[in-house]
Amino acid sequence: MSPTPLTRAARLLATGAALTVLTALAGCGSQDHADEALGTQAALQPQQQKKPQVARALPGMPPVLDPADVYAADRPGQLSPVVRDFPSRVYVPNTNSNTVSVIDPKTYKVIETIPVGAQPQHVVPSWDLKTLWVNNDRGNTLTPLDPRTGKAGKPVDVHDPYNLYFTPNGRYAIVMASLDRQLVFRDAHTMKTVKAVPVSCYGVNHADFSPDGRYFIVSCEFSGELLKVDTEKMKVIGQQKLPFHGSMPQDVKISPDGKKFYIADMMANGMWVLDGDTFAKPDFLPTGKGCHGLYISRDSREMYISNRGEGTISLFDFTKNKLTKKWHLPNGGSPDMGGVSADGKVLWLSGRYNSEVYAIDTRTGTQLARIKVGGGPHGLAVYPQPGRYSLGHTGIFR
Repeated sequence: MSPTPLTRAARLLATGAALTVLTALAGCGSQDHADEALGTQAALQPQQQKKPQVARALPGMPPVLDPADVYAADRPGQLSPVVRDFPSRVYVPNTNSNTVSVIDPKTYKVIETIPVGAQPQHVVPSWDLKTLWVNNDRGNTLTPLDPRTGKAGKPVDVHDPYNLYFTPNGRYAIVMASLDRQLVFRDAHTMKTVKAVPVSCYGVNHADFSPDGRYFIVSCEFSGELLKVDTEKMKVIGQQKLPFHGSMPQDVKISPDGKKFYIADMMANGMWVLDGDTFAKPDFLPTGKGCHGLYISRDSREMYISNRGEGTISLFDFTKNKLTKKWHLPNGGSPDMGGVSADGKVLWLSGRYNSEVYAIDTRTGTQLARIKVGGGPHGLAVYPQPGRYSLGHTGIFR
């Protein structure tokens, strides 16, 4: 969400790719040291002895490696050959400064500041992993960054790109046009519009896809609603109002087993737990004030939940189906969006209202660094990360 959510809400009320999927995906790197990287229980292992199958999968979508764990391709060190030689960096879009700060995670230092368009909201890895797209929301452009060199390319004209996702088969980019009240399907590489889908909710925001890629769930920040969208038909097939007055849903993540969607709600101060298939009324789990970002551990056992309003990170254990810990940032802060390092050891989060970035040890919750960046840091991307392809946002990989 923008640095002044009530202002964006008022504006809303006032104003009312084509790519053939790769026929073969190269194998990923070694995971010999997966347990060492996480310092937790042994990772859930993909059932590689069985032929992976997902019933009725979206045409052209590479199937998940393990039907019991959609994140099976995201283990420590499993870098695609596409990204294996990319330097490890943390890219931080500063919404108030119209820049991207680039952090070297080894030194915890800002090594470059890249000028981009007006109000950059998120840095999004492309489906094919080759490009990082900076979403310049008010600048109405996408700035491509080359993750090999760190250089910015020529901006592409795209109206109201608050957030960006990719269909699991790599054909389309989906622009979350928050102020325009549209989901805009575009060619994944040229970004030319294929279909603009009007929505009746306010503030389309974040999303995640079902295991078979057939549908995705979208949060509507300013009207407190959820959408269910048919990926292939590019059509809204479900809509519901969350049962909390003043609800402001944010990040969306699917459980490793693909059975539940979790939706952060910064006003309800917790997560909604939704059955995406039935799209029935969700359950609610309190986590902390300003619940905002959701990130999966590299062993698929835990989810890190940033509570922006109280400077904490809650931990949800999927195997126990409950919250188990809460980490407090020293001297508080405003942990927002981010991602997990490739080795799983560090959780990186932007400090939205403190012009800083936090590096947190995933084994102990200890703050490793607090790094000053530009104004209004938001959807930072840790890159590269393990996975075969990207579904968008700050890094949802399969």
